[in-house]
Amino acid sequence: MSQYEHTCMIRGDGGRAIRAVLDRICDKWTLLIVATLDQGRLRFTELHRHVPGISQRMLTLTLRNLERDGLVSRTAYAEVPPRVEYALTSLGKSLIAPALALAGWAIEHNAEIQSSRAEYDTPPA
Repeated sequence: MSQYEHTCMIRGDGGRAIRAVLDRICDKWTLLIVATLDQGRLRFTELHRHVPGISQRMLTLTLRNLERDGLVSRTAYAEVPPRVEYALTSLGKSLIAPALALAGWAIEHNAEIQSSRAEYDTPPA
């Protein structure tokens, strides 16, 4: 029996705790932001520029959630104009290897997935 076989039932909460973590990590923007911050500390505007398609509001919300979860640190400097920088915490850095493994799997199997989707979406003759 795998040590992960019954993870959805951890603490008898019906998997809510695990789903909440996975929802955060697997949302549309989190992995892009984490991968971008793997390059080092970035200011908000730099981060916004490096994550194509994300709105300022969504970047703000995602960064707040990542900070709340301990994956990202936020440092505000008392300057004029104000400067805020974001960086990965050690917990955030620990997400890089599994994220790269998942991305590698997606790249490796992309052709199969696209083929399966095309076959599924083609109406029967």
